[in-house]
Amino acid sequence: MLTEGKRIAVVDKKKCNPDSCSQECIRFCPKVRSGDEAIKIEDGKAVINEEICVGCGICVKKCPKKAIKIVNLSAEPENEVHRYGKNGFRLYGLPNIKKESVIGLLGPNGVGKSTAVKILAGVLKPNLGILDREVEWNEILERFKGKEVFNHLKAIADGKLKVSYKMQEVEAIRSHLKGRVKDYFDNLDKDALAEGKKYLPLERFESKKITELSGGELQMFAITVAFSKDADVYFFDEPSAYLDVKQRINAAKLIRRLKEKGKSVVVVEHDLTIMDLVADYIHILYGVPQVYGITSGIYSARRGINNYLDGYIKEENVRFRDEKIDFRQKGKEIEEGNKILEYSELKKTYPSFTLNVEAGDVKENEIVAILGENALGKTTFARILAGEIKPEEGEIKGEAKIAYKPQYIIVKEDIKDVPVSLFLAKCGNNWDKKRILRYLELENLLERKLSELSGGELQRVAIAATLLREAEIYLFDEPSAYLDVEQRLGFGKLINRFVEETAKTCMIIDHDLLLLTYLARKSLVFSGIPSKEGHCSKKMDFAKGMNNFLSNLGITFRRDEESFRPRANKIGSQKDSEQKRAGKYFII
Repeated sequence: MLTEGKRIAVVDKKKCNPDSCSQECIRFCPKVRSGDEAIKIEDGKAVINEEICVGCGICVKKCPKKAIKIVNLSAEPENEVHRYGKNGFRLYGLPNIKKESVIGLLGPNGVGKSTAVKILAGVLKPNLGILDREVEWNEILERFKGKEVFNHLKAIADGKLKVSYKMQEVEAIRSHLKGRVKDYFDNLDKDALAEGKKYLPLERFESKKITELSGGELQMFAITVAFSKDADVYFFDEPSAYLDVKQRINAAKLIRRLKEKGKSVVVVEHDLTIMDLVADYIHILYGVPQVYGITSGIYSARRGINNYLDGYIKEENVRFRDEKIDFRQKGKEIEEGNKILEYSELKKTYPSFTLNVEAGDVKENEIVAILGENALGKTTFARILAGEIKPEEGEIKGEAKIAYKPQYIIVKEDIKDVPVSLFLAKCGNNWDKKRILRYLELENLLERKLSELSGGELQRVAIAATLLREAEIYLFDEPSAYLDVEQRLGFGKLINRFVEETAKTCMIIDHDLLLLTYLARKSLVFSGIPSKEGHCSKKMDFAKGMNNFLSNLGITFRRDEESFRPRANKIGSQKDSEQKRAGKYFII
């Protein structure tokens, strides 16, 4: 239900600093100039009176720090659940909790998925948008009376709900926990822990100190610990981050085991392949990032993902994206171009790892997916092509220029205070800069310093910087890291347009199989023993490469009849078993 329309004004408290600007928001506001106190300074920050504000947007344009967002709603959603202070983000509606089911939360960053999880996990008490006093639990329960989530909230209020919560920011574990990994096993269910280790092998690093763990090791540790606790409801916020494809699938299998044990599970995830595998039902969260978020009704996993790709929820008559994602439009079919680079059989040896690469070539007009687990040499191969390291055996033939976005993005000391706009200007002006900025959602970051950017913001800047360079081959190492679903799909659209219009070649290393399916025409498959030996195949058609790759992982895909997306079959389902018997792991 919707109520009469109004404006939502949000002020980013981190960016707003009236002492370092001329308070343009106040000076240029028409309502202030006519005598109304539409904007004022309170506790050193700008505060906008939404009742007086006319939504002209002048303050948004004039603010030098880009700290203000104003959204004019034709109608405001009912059932405000939580608001982060005056002119802060607000969340409308909550997801349901179902027994013996996995509920997936799907949506872009900044629309309240983590807020919803914190409320349902009892970490954050909802304030119903009331800021001048503490809201009592009886008021909260009255608001949700008659709704499916009522019993869950009552259990929280009564202190009777046992929760296990795997937080989003696994990096924070390093600062909160000391000692070694195995020191934290004593209070866990021993049988559950043993089961968890079968899927995510902690034995490899359980003697290491927490502070020494990589991002992937921290993630596996956090997932296994959450799984091994005795709880009624389990929450996993972005469990696939930092994990390779095999580890993501094993994590999905482990999470599904909780459902089989009769538990309730909630998962926030940006990898749609993993969402396909893990979720029974889905809520879409949509709105304006950092301004407001709305929780949709509950749908089957298939219907929820298809609605999300459509950008339209037919059942609620809500359109939240102008363009649909159509997998029938996987770029235009382009004839193979000329060879621009060749390589003989290559060998690169390290003290404990050896990479062998079959001979191959790179042609114009190609998008090549590079598939494989972590620690099999994909990044080593990329660095050989980019000329950063040399193999002991074999050679690269050709003069093709390569623009390379590395896996790990490090802002050097001498450029940390450089604004994004100046940094990108120095990279070049290849192709259509305006489109690159629009697809990667960078317009509002141009005046920010590189040192101020989050992981996802820095990733998008690095992608833009790579595309702006003049080259024949564009090589991206894990471009989806830190990006939400919308941003991944934006990157996919951008690369398709780029290759169609420039006849350039893109090579992409990534673990998001849906993104790679949306993009790639060819593939290179890495196999071997992680951290010991790796082998890179000859280049092959993408479908053949995916079939080989998926057969090693033990998962199957089929084409969805409605969205035409590659849809991961639930492991052990009838479709999964049929395709495995036929050796058809990738039907698309």
